[in-house]
Amino acid sequence: MASNIPTENLYKTVHGIEEEISKVIVGQHEVVRDVLITVLAGGHALLEGVPGLGKTLLVRVLSDALDLQYSRIQFTPDLMPADIVGTNVISLDDSGSRSFRFEAGPIFANVVLADEINRATPKTQSALLEAMQEQTVTVSRTVHQLPQPFFVLATQNPVEMEGTYPLPEAQLDRFFFKLLVQYPNEKELANIVDRTTSSYRPRVQKVCDGPTLIRVSAMVRDVPVASHIRDYAVKLVVSAHPNAPDAPKFVQQFVRLGPSPRGAQALVLAGKIRALLEGRFNVSFEDIAAVAHPALRHRIILNFQAEMEGMTTDRVIDELLKKFPGD
Repeated sequence: MASNIPTENLYKTVHGIEEEISKVIVGQHEVVRDVLITVLAGGHALLEGVPGLGKTLLVRVLSDALDLQYSRIQFTPDLMPADIVGTNVISLDDSGSRSFRFEAGPIFANVVLADEINRATPKTQSALLEAMQEQTVTVSRTVHQLPQPFFVLATQNPVEMEGTYPLPEAQLDRFFFKLLVQYPNEKELANIVDRTTSSYRPRVQKVCDGPTLIRVSAMVRDVPVASHIRDYAVKLVVSAHPNAPDAPKFVQQFVRLGPSPRGAQALVLAGKIRALLEGRFNVSFEDIAAVAHPALRHRIILNFQAEMEGMTTDRVIDELLKKFPGD
């Protein structure tokens, strides 16, 4: 039951991690909180922004605050699927007999940083599909279980940049949140310069281990959601489909493909976590609306007309929230 959830442990864990991250990362409070919501949900996050904004550093510092196995994969155009998941290699025993042995790839970790994921070809990007959805890797018909907990925190450059490949829709849909990392303001940039051009060397402490994280993730799912709040999340997702009976005109005009059911799941689960972090045991309309952009922006595929007119998925979500504000 929700009343039995030890919220003190949740607050202590989340705020402890945020405090450790703030020793290194300046600003980006909303992005940090959304990454933690993703981790508590047991999902994966995609961080998008131009180079130099600290996306990779944020993931590395998060891994430092978590007592988990960390692995970094640098995605490049020549990276192959076997470089990620691993492969079977021939080994010799003491008697000289040969046999195949599975050599695990860097995907076998708790926290996996997929750095600049959209610089690899779609074939290589697809190597993450099974791992992100099933928490397993299949090599030569043998299924290998990934360690638990398991998170993929990927960074990507804007798709307009040279040398990038758009992620396939099926892979985008497997990310719980897509987060936009913004350029720091003048005060934050000055703080960054002071920290990085001095002898300041913060030491990040471990805050949470794997078993604790798994327990907390299980607890947040016990938060009840009223039927009208659940229906509101479903309404937002269904109305983002251009062929839906209640689809607004701007959706019919600009959207080619609406969110999958994972979009509704992400809205409700993230709403539960946000409610707990706000000190409430009930999910509100405000909670659903607050997580709508990171949960849906990568699950709405726009058409050519939207591209020509400069329409973005965030603007579509803004209009949806105005059309259906909740009661």
